[in-house]
Amino acid sequence: MYTIYEIPGIKIGVSKDVEKRVKKQGFFNYNVLETHTCIYEVSARERELQKEYGYKVDHRLYKTLNPKTKMKINVTEQTTTFPVPIDRLKGRLHDVIGMEWETDHGRFKIDSDTIQWIMKNVKTSMYNPNRSYIYNKAFSVFASKPSVKCSKKPLKMFESIRSWAEERGIYAEGDSKTQLIKLQEEMGELAKATLENDKPEVIDAIGDMVVVLTNLAHLNGVHIETCIAEAYNVIAKRKGKMINGTFVKDEG
Repeated sequence: MYTIYEIPGIKIGVSKDVEKRVKKQGFFNYNVLETHTCIYEVSARERELQKEYGYKVDHRLYKTLNPKTKMKINVTEQTTTFPVPIDRLKGRLHDVIGMEWETDHGRFKIDSDTIQWIMKNVKTSMYNPNRSYIYNKAFSVFASKPSVKCSKKPLKMFESIRSWAEERGIYAEGDSKTQLIKLQEEMGELAKATLENDKPEVIDAIGDMVVVLTNLAHLNGVHIETCIAEAYNVIAKRKGKMINGTFVKDEG
């Protein structure tokens, strides 16, 4: 049983042993708001109540802080089968991040990148609709590709954008092409707002473009922080002058 509790004026949290948890945090007074048997339900409800009561909203869902460390999978030469249907697989994979297993095509590991690949390529078992599977060879080709990591410390704002996109399935079900089209749409909105000197719409359009660029970078295996840092490292060394309102770099 999971309990959502409130420490008045401090926070709203979740625990399976509220009294012990509250005392461990140095408090003694608390209110029990709700109880749930499902970790997925309580994770979503905790955030809803945090927003409703005006408390800080947790960046990570409760279920990701209390992972189930094992998932019984079935591995054959060709496939890896998961004991859950596709509509429940993503949450279950997040529960077991870090889990590894051996196949004839190498050792596999669950992380945020492989979860995205799995959700794009997973299929429902023809023998049992409550099971799903991936092809090991295809997964090994993806897993063998070098992953691009953030060369700079992830910034909280961009982390929040990525969490928002992850929760809405943009990374699992979307792709770079759809984000590129979205970016072009937002560019049109920015052009219109700029020509009309509509500052609120300019702010809105630029913000939307940053969100899209953050997602576009992620779908290409890189953090936007890295892209910005790389770009700045280049322009910081440039020399030039302003010509007709545009900075023109020196040649050579």
